[in-house]
Amino acid sequence: MTPDGSLQITDPVYVPKERLNPLESFLSRYIRDIRDLPFLKLSLRAFLILVPWSLFLFLWPRFYWSLAILYCAVLFFSILGPYVLMLHNFSHRPLFKKNYHFLEHILVWVLGPLCGQTPETYYVHHLGMHHVEENLPKDLSSTMKYRRDSFSDFTKYFLRFYFFSIVEMSRYLKRRDRPALLKRMLWGELSWYLAVLLLFFFNWQATLVVFVVPLVLTRFMMMNGNWAQHAFVSQESPDDPFQSSITCINSRYNRTCFNDGYHIGHHLSASRHWTDMPDDFLKNRNEYVSHRAIVFENLDYFQIWIYLMLKRYDRLAKHFVNLDGENPLSTEEIINLLKSRVQPFPTNALAQWA
Repeated sequence: MTPDGSLQITDPVYVPKERLNPLESFLSRYIRDIRDLPFLKLSLRAFLILVPWSLFLFLWPRFYWSLAILYCAVLFFSILGPYVLMLHNFSHRPLFKKNYHFLEHILVWVLGPLCGQTPETYYVHHLGMHHVEENLPKDLSSTMKYRRDSFSDFTKYFLRFYFFSIVEMSRYLKRRDRPALLKRMLWGELSWYLAVLLLFFFNWQATLVVFVVPLVLTRFMMMNGNWAQHAFVSQESPDDPFQSSITCINSRYNRTCFNDGYHIGHHLSASRHWTDMPDDFLKNRNEYVSHRAIVFENLDYFQIWIYLMLKRYDRLAKHFVNLDGENPLSTEEIINLLKSRVQPFPTNALAQWA
């Protein structure tokens, strides 16, 4: 934010090119929206790195742990996060033209397991449940009953998701009478576990590195991400996206993960294109002010999660964006606001919003 109170956004927006290079021109034939070319570039890079490398780990007569560790590092630091957010985007907005929709199945069923995603589960959980329930008590990933600056509560939250999410999702989808989504999720889950079980007998080291470690890492990242996205929930209006989610602007994370920091805007309009998020935020700044929305600058969700676990409200306050230039909050007021939004909801309040 500039001294005069104006906001300067550095997050990516779409800037049309005068001329596409040959690769871009070729790839653009297959996708619905030219703005999603970065998804195909990421997919190609991920395939060219992960597929041959993982095949080497599986098929080479000798297993090299040094190469396995390097594989995990490359996956974690350059591919995993962007892939998950690409998956997020094309789950909401189909990526390929109708005649080429089968290519999305390749991204989900081939590239997905290499990036820690069991096929179809993300789509079913995110669109079939999370965006239906909007972090309210019926949302199986709801943060409302937990104290969001407590590592103990986060551990309970993560373990519940990791070990029981499929069972709970199955029950949820049965109650909602959504058999197609239930079948889709179970088919993906069972296929992944069966394949991993068989591959363990073939090469347990490679199976551990290529499939199991990414699954654990990805699910941990998704849960601390969802925790941070819905950490600051208003006791009065948990059904208001402005007061149950947050927005992170001007971060490296937005530049590498397709503006995922604009989580309030995403819950207001789940199908909004990722390149439109910064402009929408600026156009609706007054709405964010009137709803007392929480916005951070130059932070990502993992950093917010860390600061919450350490109870470093001073650090969070330092990155808090005072959107109301006429009535800016003091540091003490910011900290009090943040602390008020992380309190667990009482049982009677949970019942009220269920």
